[in-house]
Amino acid sequence: MAGRPRKIDRDKLLDAAEALVLQAGAGALSFDAVAKAAGITKGGVQYAFGTRDNLIRAMITRWGGAFDADVAERTGRDPSPKALIRGHLAATRDADAADHSRSAAMMTALLQHPDQLSETRDWYNSRLDGLDLAVPEDRQLALAFLAGEGAFLLKALGLMAFSEAQWNALFEEMLCVSASGGSDAASTDE
Repeated sequence: MAGRPRKIDRDKLLDAAEALVLQAGAGALSFDAVAKAAGITKGGVQYAFGTRDNLIRAMITRWGGAFDADVAERTGRDPSPKALIRGHLAATRDADAADHSRSAAMMTALLQHPDQLSETRDWYNSRLDGLDLAVPEDRQLALAFLAGEGAFLLKALGLMAFSEAQWNALFEEMLCVSASGGSDAASTDE
């Protein structure tokens, strides 16, 4: 009688893949490399994800899901556009160096696979859903969001360095701008 197959821990594989991308870049991501890093067979990685693109998609989905969960903790259920942007800014402000590295790795992997950009594009567009950019207050919210994302990406990609005090001051200013923009009174943990 054959033994029962071991269950493959997808999170362990995603951890290994993420570490590999952080250490060696997205080009080094292969089933062989992930298998070696996770201590399983190449076939196990292939069984878990099917294709390299599915592995990358799973990495991006996991990272995005964790960020969205952080934002949701700050905004509650069914947030208004203003609360969503303020929660997003606060979560971005509070991200640590590991989050920045993870984001840079995910963006690098994403850019190497343009077919996967549509999900990320939809995610970004959803952040501005409900805003009317013809309304000055909504434009303020959009500008605060775009400034926050620009600062995050510049820092994550290593193109700009900010001290912790500078980073917090920039995001406090963005949160102040977003507090005066929009039309609801929802708040976030700041």
